[in-house]
Amino acid sequence: MRYLFLMLLATVLVCGGCSRVSSIGDGGAADADTDTDSDTDTDIDTDSDTDSDTGPNECTQDLGEYSGDFEIEYQSDVAILAGYTSISGDLKIECPSCTDLSELICLTSVGGWLHIYDSAALTNLDGLSALTSVGALYIEGIDALTNLDGLSALTSVGGYLWIYDNAALTDTDGLSSLTSVGADLRIRQNAALTNLDGLSALTSVGKWLYIYDNAALTNLDGLSALTSVVGGLYIQVNAVLPDCEACVLLDQLTSGPTSIDVQDNLDDTCTPVPDSCP
Repeated sequence: MRYLFLMLLATVLVCGGCSRVSSIGDGGAADADTDTDSDTDTDIDTDSDTDSDTGPNECTQDLGEYSGDFEIEYQSDVAILAGYTSISGDLKIECPSCTDLSELICLTSVGGWLHIYDSAALTNLDGLSALTSVGALYIEGIDALTNLDGLSALTSVGGYLWIYDNAALTDTDGLSSLTSVGADLRIRQNAALTNLDGLSALTSVGKWLYIYDNAALTNLDGLSALTSVVGGLYIQVNAVLPDCEACVLLDQLTSGPTSIDVQDNLDDTCTPVPDSCP
């Protein structure tokens, strides 16, 4: 009997331990539901909203004027001008590898020429959106450039404005703030350019107005505010531009031009014929 009692006691002790272990393993009393969900959701807005009103396209420093001329040949050259608000001389951008001019965002004026050419990878001029005046502006041979929107603050060009041979350029809307060109305005060989609506604020051209060989240009409505052309007016070899468009433009001018050459555009008949039509 004593032996049987000891056996029963051992069984009770062992099974009691088993029961406890079982309850732990099943997530019972010692429930490993460590539910550490102590609701640590302290609602920390990870949107740290660092909007300090200084976006990537805003000037955050002012280094004043860069004295002399500067030439951008590589993308790394653009960074050298970061923070400068003006250039006293010429700025030449001849940079086949350049894709981004955003580090020029502080630039408001160029005293000499701004010459942008042979920059095959450049699709826009957005880094120049603070620019208000230049001594002269040449935009030439930039095959990927589709618009001039980056020049939206430009109000005056002291000398020449030439827009030459930009194969993908479809409009001039980025020049909507431009009111005067001090010397020639030449728009030539821009195969995709369909209109000049972006020049709707332009009132005067100091020398020649020269519109030549723009294969898709259909009208001159964008020059509706132009009243003065001091030099000659040359509108030639624009395959789908009716000659009558030139006649309408001539009729609205109150000053100039000194000479007129309208030829090899789309022949048509103006009805009625404007008084100034050659």
